Amino acid sequence: MSEYLHSTLFSGFLQRMLVLITLLFSVSLASTSYAGNVASADGNGTKGADYWRAINQQGQSGYTTAKGKEAGVLINRSGEDWRLTRNQQVKPIGQWMLAGTLGVLFVFYLLVGKNRLDQPRSGQVIERWKRTDRYVHWIVAVLFLLLALTGLSILYAKHFMPDLIGKDGFGTYLQVCKWIHNYGGPVFILTLVIMFFKWVRNNWFNGHDFRWFIQGGGMIKGKHPHAGYMNGGEKLWFWILMLGGVVISLSGLVLDFPAYIDAREDFQLANLIHGAASLIVLCATFAHIYIGSLGTEGALEGMVNGHVDETWAKQHHDLWYDEVKSDR
Repeated sequence: MSEYLHSTLFSGFLQRMLVLITLLFSVSLASTSYAGNVASADGNGTKGADYWRAINQQGQSGYTTAKGKEAGVLINRSGEDWRLTRNQQVKPIGQWMLAGTLGVLFVFYLLVGKNRLDQPRSGQVIERWKRTDRYVHWIVAVLFLLLALTGLSILYAKHFMPDLIGKDGFGTYLQVCKWIHNYGGPVFILTLVIMFFKWVRNNWFNGHDFRWFIQGGGMIKGKHPHAGYMNGGEKLWFWILMLGGVVISLSGLVLDFPAYIDAREDFQLANLIHGAASLIVLCATFAHIYIGSLGTEGALEGMVNGHVDETWAKQHHDLWYDEVKSDR
């Protein structure tokens, strides 16, 4: 009985070992076969870097069982075109645009100076911007400047910031920038839509605006052109912000939600459009900030406390001033 039991146990042990060995052998064969397929994916025994080089030189797309629009693409050649366009065109041209805009504004300020009031302040004020208008303006302004700062950091900071704060510090800073940029973008879009519907009725161009442009908006000493509630320059800025904002927003949404886009070329194009449009609008923003602060006496007061002096209103928005006085 004891011998039978031992024989049975030993027989069972052998069976289990044979099964285990068979499984291990099968896995080994499968692995070897897979490795051989990868190493000789081109059918000619080409391996590793040589295989990828052969694909790139011969224009082959390779083979995969994955499904999708780019399932058969192992090397995305358009990525190099995108990188060169971004680094050799968008970035350097953007640098010159930003520096040139700031330089022109600086020289203009030195030559012309601030556009001051022709007459002393009257001491009487008129409400120009309601509280909700000012809230919308400053929320859009703060969000735009945050997005501009983080976007410029993503685009340019790698060229100098790692030397200032170290690679680890720069990595952390860039992660924060990307987080602010990705999540702040949709909020900016929402506030921009609110601003559009709230202000669009006062920003349609008319004949007075074209004459305003011809006379330089009164920035250079001379007669101040007629203007209503919004002058030609303010209307131009509004439409630059809105139309540019649409381009920036749509391209940004493509980058924010990659799950809904199939082709990498779409991301690359969206990235280039997003960067170029943002740089153009940022240059216009510099001009807007200058005119609304250093460039024009009393302009910033209206957006800070909501009221402007009557002298300022008569000088810069005489048609609107006449309407306000006639309604009283």
